[in-house]
Amino acid sequence: MKLAYIGTYPPRKCGIGTFTQNLASAMLTTEKVDEIIVIAINDHDLKYNYPPEVKLSIDQENQSEYRNAANFINESGADACILEHEFGIFGGLSGVYILSLLHRLQIPVISTFHTILETPSYNEKIILKEICRMSSKVVVMSHKAVHFLMDIYGVPKQKIALIEHGLPDIKFDQETSRKELKLQDKKLLLTFGFIGRSKGIETVINALPKILEKHPNVLYIVLGKTHPNVLRDAGEEYREYLQELAKTLGVEKNVLMINEFLDENELFKYLAACDIYITPYLSVAQITSGTLTYAMGSGCAVVSTPYWHAAELLADDKGKLFDFNDYEGLAQVINQLLGEPQTLAKIQKKASDYGKTITWPKIGQKYANVVENLLSMPQKSSRRSEHEIDLTLMPSLSLSHIKRLTDDTGIIQHAKFGIPDFKEGYCLDDNARALLMACMYYRQEKDPEALELMTVYLSYIHYMQNENGTFRNFLSFNRNFLDEEGSEDSFGRTIWALGYLLSNASKDAFYQTASELFSNAVPNFGNIKSIRGIAYTILGICYYLKRHSYDNGMKRNLRTLTETLVWHYNQNQSEDWKWFEVLLAYDNGILPLALLQATNFLKDNKVTDVALASMNFLIEHTLKDGYLSIIGNKDWYVRNKERSIFAQQPIDAQAMVLLCHEAYKLTGDRDYLDKLFTCFMWFLGENDMRMSLYNYETEGCSDGFEIDGVNRNQGAESTLAYFISYLTVLQAYEESFHLHNSIKFAV
Repeated sequence: MKLAYIGTYPPRKCGIGTFTQNLASAMLTTEKVDEIIVIAINDHDLKYNYPPEVKLSIDQENQSEYRNAANFINESGADACILEHEFGIFGGLSGVYILSLLHRLQIPVISTFHTILETPSYNEKIILKEICRMSSKVVVMSHKAVHFLMDIYGVPKQKIALIEHGLPDIKFDQETSRKELKLQDKKLLLTFGFIGRSKGIETVINALPKILEKHPNVLYIVLGKTHPNVLRDAGEEYREYLQELAKTLGVEKNVLMINEFLDENELFKYLAACDIYITPYLSVAQITSGTLTYAMGSGCAVVSTPYWHAAELLADDKGKLFDFNDYEGLAQVINQLLGEPQTLAKIQKKASDYGKTITWPKIGQKYANVVENLLSMPQKSSRRSEHEIDLTLMPSLSLSHIKRLTDDTGIIQHAKFGIPDFKEGYCLDDNARALLMACMYYRQEKDPEALELMTVYLSYIHYMQNENGTFRNFLSFNRNFLDEEGSEDSFGRTIWALGYLLSNASKDAFYQTASELFSNAVPNFGNIKSIRGIAYTILGICYYLKRHSYDNGMKRNLRTLTETLVWHYNQNQSEDWKWFEVLLAYDNGILPLALLQATNFLKDNKVTDVALASMNFLIEHTLKDGYLSIIGNKDWYVRNKERSIFAQQPIDAQAMVLLCHEAYKLTGDRDYLDKLFTCFMWFLGENDMRMSLYNYETEGCSDGFEIDGVNRNQGAESTLAYFISYLTVLQAYEESFHLHNSIKFAV
């Protein structure tokens, strides 16, 4: 079989790169793998002279290259892909760019996790969960990591494989190595790997005075370069601190710092020469340590702080542990081992025996078996089933975040993460949306809480209406008006919400209030110039006419506004641009949606034709590769220019859900039902970023995403867009059964 690998790769100096190369080479020696290709990750615009197996490289921070790499792998003929995942090597916030690559792959993915965080950030958690969801198998290297995946990230046990870190099959004789290194007369202590403050090397240096009292010929070798990220941010500050500490303690002659990144042959020469290998790390949170594996496998007696991997690997007397920062305890352990050669030899023997079980040829065979077993089984798609609404993928419906944002005045505009941002006050736009959502929620769930919310939002709208029927928009938290007249968009959204309430009023008091507000606003319908303001108003009129079909004056208003939209379309459309403006901007789906609704009352083929043509044009540019890709607001999408992918906002997904719902009701074509659900799943991670905007902890919705990840604030507009979309999905789900049955009976 042919395998593709994604990770860092030599000559880039990175432990993950060394692992990737060793694994690929080991698997190639098995009978099951006959060809490999590598996709290497470059860092910070650096380019490397890669070996021939590297067929493509990705600039870590260039998202388009991740998508291109997915296409390359799909066309390469590879049977499966192995991802080496570590935080910090992939681009975007918390490495989010790798998701866009994985989502496009058409072959099974096996992901190896080198770090599993016990307390991940929000982004780290959802990214790792998404990688697990898209992977057919995930591999970790310790039992602790297995439990973390199951308990913290919800990964099924059957999806996880435990395969130890591999060990190069390199052997050196201790005496010969010491001669070559000119260290014959020394007792050698060794630490190797990238240097940084988290490594705790000062603990060993602080222990040296007590060690040297009993064993004056001890030499402590610190082998490795400063970690590139540390070097970039702080230079050699830590190395210089260690050198100064050694001088202060008078042990500088017993500390040798070798500032090199050695190849594996040279490294194993030092491991063979040393008596005791020390990992004095300062934090328990290390789930995998390649340096620890190398040291044990080489037959070193290992002394370590009890971080997770060490505590697991050194059990059963395969090594010794000492407490974090405990240099006195470390000195005691070292002195004991150096003073008891038989105890030292026994530990070295156990370590060496363990090493024989994890050589790379053995580990490569284990990975090859995993891939072979995977390919022999029918592949289950990680995506939802096609052409249906799958309610099991949707979280339960809860008003908790809506209520969190709502007080007795109205719904607060913005949120700071998951809490209301009172500094920003209230706006008409959001209270109109909130009224629409509450009406829909009550219609669907018959929950009395929705009636209480409707009272608040309707009261806000009443408070903001001017004597001439227009509306103010903004109100400060201390209830001061901040404008004289709001935008045409806010006016139109309010008419939409009032029209919906008039069509679905559950209480006469609501109906009477909404009727008065709506009637007061009608004289202003002819003043609207904004095409989105017109579209929102059309929606409100259409809902109004569902209950007041006799109102011919309102039908004339509807025709006038509809003809204005059609005029804008005719002024801007061309053979390859079927749209109302020279650009695709925000809330685009509202424009064809308004015309589709208008066709129910106007019965005008020209309106229907424009509605369908513009809808199909929008779908063509936003629904691709099985998911919704919203027009980004960075530069919008101007005719004959490149579209922006970021930033994307929930109101655009809401508009697409509503548009597809109306198209389904109008045509009965179940393809629109599928498109509707695809658009809704944008909220739950089926998007360009492959990240869920719905927050399962707060039960709110994030304010879209930028190129570097999700905007964690969960304001009213975004959360309401999610709720309106959710409720539309439920309504469409019920309608699909009614429509199916009516067709069946008609036949």
